[in-house]
Amino acid sequence: MYRFSNTSMEVLLLHPGGPFFRKKDEGVWSIPKGIPEEGEPLLEAAIREFQEETGINAQGELLPLGSIKQKGGKIVHAWAMEGDLPEGFILQSNFFELEWPPRSGKKQQFPEMDKGEFLPIDLAKKKINPAQVPLIERLEEAVKTQD
Repeated sequence: MYRFSNTSMEVLLLHPGGPFFRKKDEGVWSIPKGIPEEGEPLLEAAIREFQEETGINAQGELLPLGSIKQKGGKIVHAWAMEGDLPEGFILQSNFFELEWPPRSGKKQQFPEMDKGEFLPIDLAKKKINPAQVPLIERLEEAVKTQD
């Protein structure tokens, strides 16, 4: 999701939840994303994952941004849409279970994403997973060509 604040563009990024990312900031934020279910078309998976990670239904024109390959080998297919967060927005992410502290035998639940923010492009490029920077660059280019 992207929006215009005054004359500059901002993108919505999510910060991963859980104990491993609690004190990490630069290079760990992400676009909303996930894994398609078996046989699920990629666009439908993107719409579903956006809703599951933010609590917001994707609406409007979806702009294809292509795909990138992350360091661990995961391929991310992305689309963008112009929009804004609803008044009083509270991130509503799915949860995952993890043994924490390690080897304690105790299971705890953590949100997949613990916060979401619109960030100016330059800051977003510093905070996002480095492999996803080309997606922001493609968005910038696509928006320029629409004008």
